Amino acid sequence: MPRSLPPLYSPPMRCFPLALALLFLAGCAQRTVDITSEPSGALVYLNGDEVGRTPLRYDFTWYSDYDVVLRKDGYETLKTHHKIDPPLLFIPPLDLVGELVGARDHRHWHFTMTPANLTAPDPAVLINRGESLKKDLRSSQYTHPPTTFPTTRPATGPTTRPGR
Repeated sequence: MPRSLPPLYSPPMRCFPLALALLFLAGCAQRTVDITSEPSGALVYLNGDEVGRTPLRYDFTWYSDYDVVLRKDGYETLKTHHKIDPPLLFIPPLDLVGELVGARDHRHWHFTMTPANLTAPDPAVLINRGESLKKDLRSSQYTHPPTTFPTTRPATGPTTRPGR
């Protein structure tokens, strides 16, 4: 005689939906990168978007190349490039297992910023450089001489006709 299934409302069958829900809710992969700088408090931009001030933890979704820009008053702007490659558990088709077991990928980036040169440049040097660049621009075959005439003529009368 074939063995029958347990009744629908038996204790093992009542636990089955709960176990199934726990299986699907148990895993959630985390991908984070901690960004620190020396000195701390630098403003961080990733791919052109402002993400905060150092030290910070950034949750990323995609493994890819990131353009990193750090800015702080009194320091040179730091522009660099970082690539995040996925670990084994985040490469398809193993990424499904990684998502279910709640795999974690944690990275750390540290940046050292250099102090800015705060000495004021000599104004005469700047003016001479501007004049030499101005002469080079005017001597180009692709530039037009500056116009002294307005590009449009001023209106001499009403610009709309009265309704009839």
